[in-house]
Amino acid sequence: MLKTVPGTSSAYAERIIGGYYLDIVPNRDSIARYGLMIGDVQDVIATALGGEAVTTTVEGRERYTVNVRYPRSLRDSPQAIANDVLVPMAGGGTVPLGEVASVKLARGPTTIRTENGQLAAYIFVDIRDRDLGGYVAEAQKAVAANVRFPSGYYVTWSGQYEYLERAQARMKIVLPVTLLIIFLLLFLNFRALTETLIVMLSLPFSLVGGLWLLWWLGFNLSVAVAVGFIALAGVAAETGVVMLIYLDHALKQMQAKRAAEGRPFTRDDLYAAVMDGAVDRVRPKMMTVCAIMAGLLPIMWTHGTGAEVMQRIAVPMIGGMVSSTLLTLIVIPAIYAVVKGFAIRSTRSAAALEPA
Repeated sequence: MLKTVPGTSSAYAERIIGGYYLDIVPNRDSIARYGLMIGDVQDVIATALGGEAVTTTVEGRERYTVNVRYPRSLRDSPQAIANDVLVPMAGGGTVPLGEVASVKLARGPTTIRTENGQLAAYIFVDIRDRDLGGYVAEAQKAVAANVRFPSGYYVTWSGQYEYLERAQARMKIVLPVTLLIIFLLLFLNFRALTETLIVMLSLPFSLVGGLWLLWWLGFNLSVAVAVGFIALAGVAAETGVVMLIYLDHALKQMQAKRAAEGRPFTRDDLYAAVMDGAVDRVRPKMMTVCAIMAGLLPIMWTHGTGAEVMQRIAVPMIGGMVSSTLLTLIVIPAIYAVVKGFAIRSTRSAAALEPA
């Protein structure tokens, strides 16, 4: 069934039944008829076929056990074992093993595997050109819809998928905690909810470039990609903070200039201050982007041990730095101008309502 799922490179099941075993089943009625006990028959089987240590030889400092068992010619086939292996009776004489037990070959497992105290068999699956989580989800649906397990049988998905599930469970905790820490640090820096929300709402736009580059290179989402996006979110938040600091500084300078001139602060003054602050941020932003991309591009094109993981961490940051640059230089100043414009309008409305 798994071979029909798109993305399956190979699916190989362990050969559960592949070994031959010699089954010797005592016949209780025959054993009782000859006046024997099951333990007598089992002792003969253990001694004749497996061997029994009867003494130990001493050769200097070395010790060697001496085992006794039937010669190979009398135990190389089920028929020979049934006819030639003799069980002594309590009253004297012997009886062939085949008279008191059935001796036959049977098919059984070549190896016995256990998992959590239960017998287990493995199916090894390799995938290609698909993400692991999406493939397993589709494979689980296919197996559930087309395979009926007998009572007592069930299937579990292990291997790399099990590691992926553990990592996803951790990410469900790490990602919200990371965003919360970024929010708290921004709030402690600005001491204002407006500027904090401007940076936080702009973070999804900065991640767009990383998603585009992942799609263009054909990379699938993974834990390493999630780590890259977390690092990108931190860098984007940092550049957004610096942009807001430049904008606040330019705005305060413009307000101080208009106050010294005795003129009211208008919307045109706001736009001029935002333009000055954004232009002053171009060179630091480009230096930051060039430094980060210069360090990550060699990682992206490397090959060797660990390159697959490092590439998936670097790609979101490289693509995200492009969109983060556009975001920082274009979107954040525009959002800042809109928010501060509303503040100016609210201030004028409140002043108009005051009595002369």
